Formats: sequence, structure tokens, C-alpha cells
Amino acid sequence: MSTGLIIALIVIVAAVVVVAAVLTLRGRGPQHGRGLKRRFGPEYDRAVARHDGDEKAAERELAERVERHGSLREQPLEPAERQRYEDRWAAAQERFVDSPREAVAEADRLLAELAKARGFPDGGQYEEQFNALSVHHAHHVHGYRRVHAVAGARTDARQDGDGRTNTEEMRAAMVEARALFEDLVGPPRSREESRTPTDESHVRAGQPRDGRSDGRGHAWAFNRRHAKGS
Repeated sequence: MSTGLIIALIVIVAAVVVVAAVLTLRGRGPQHGRGLKRRFGPEYDRAVARHDGDEKAAERELAERVERHGSLREQPLEPAERQRYEDRWAAAQERFVDSPREAVAEADRLLAELAKARGFPDGGQYEEQFNALSVHHAHHVHGYRRVHAVAGARTDARQDGDGRTNTEEMRAAMVEARALFEDLVGPPRSREESRTPTDESHVRAGQPRDGRSDGRGHAWAFNRRHAKGS
């Protein structure tokens, strides 16, 4: 084989490799972004907002979460353990009527403990636990963020003259957080089922999304008139 033919073959092979690499990179970028958007849903949009609209930065953050926590396998709960968590959540909901701030704090603690029991990082490392939860329960994890933020807020924050605004914020946080609680306390669900967005009509009504009872034989339905100010 002549030297010229060898050089020509090398050039052709190199050109094929370069073209293949370019096509792969072009295809991977959009697919990567679309895949993350499908996986994280509303959490994807929140990540973009936190990065001031920089989708690439948001996608790097979310991709890091998947790489770090994507292989996590959730641990099942024993029936008795599940019942204890359900009883505690029902008690927190009932307590909200007289002590909304204490009820929200209990919900925050309960979600942290429940997530740990399911195999997620310890709740003492909130950001790490939240990031792991967002990989596996993206459509409902924001409720945990809201409860955690409200539980740590000052008593007089965002409060009008009689405290109703603050109480309404806590109520909404509790309602949204219940979706994550149901995901974690229930039996294993398929990824698509766990990505069903919260039904906003039930959030506004302050009731469970599916109308199920709270474990004590009745549905949870407190509202502004029922709960006392904080």
C-alpha cells in the first residue's frame, strides 16, 4: 500500500471520527436538557429561576443531583411503621387548628424522619436530603421546601394585623407537603405515577388530592376560619 493511500485513509477516518463526535455532542445537549426537564418537571423551572434564567447552569446542577443520588434505592416501610407515620401526620393536621406553627414544625420533622427511613440522607443535612428527594420525587418535593422554610421563619414574618396571612401560608405549605408525605409513606410507585403534579383545586380547598381520609376516618379540610392565627 502506497504512502499516499495510507495518508488518504487516515484523513478519511479522522474526518469520520470528527463528524461523529460533532453529531453526538449536538444531539446530547438538547436530549440532556429535555431529559432533565421531563424528570424534574416544576423543579427544573425552579432551578432555572434560581440561576436567573441560565438553563445550562440549572441543568448542570440537576445533572449533578442525578449523578449523586440517582442510584439510591428507596427502602420499604413495615406496616406498623407506616401506620405510626400516618398517625403522626394526622395528629399534626389536627393540631394545626389550635397551633399552626407547631403543626408545621412537626410536619417538617416528620418528613425528614420519614425520608431517612426510606433510605434518603439524614434530615440533619437538609440540602443533601432535599436534593436526593428531588431526584426521585421531583413533582412533590417543593412541599417539603415550603414547610421547611415556613417552620424556620420568624413568628412575625409576612404577617398582617391579625395573623391571617401567616396562618394561610402555613396552611398552604402543609397541604402541599402532604403530597410528598403520601409518596413516601405509601407503597412503591412507578416513576410516572410519582410525577403526577399536585391538583391545585385540592390545594386551594385544603384537602387531600385524592379525597382519602387522614388515617383516622375523616378527610383533612381545615381553612382560614378553622385555624387560629399564629
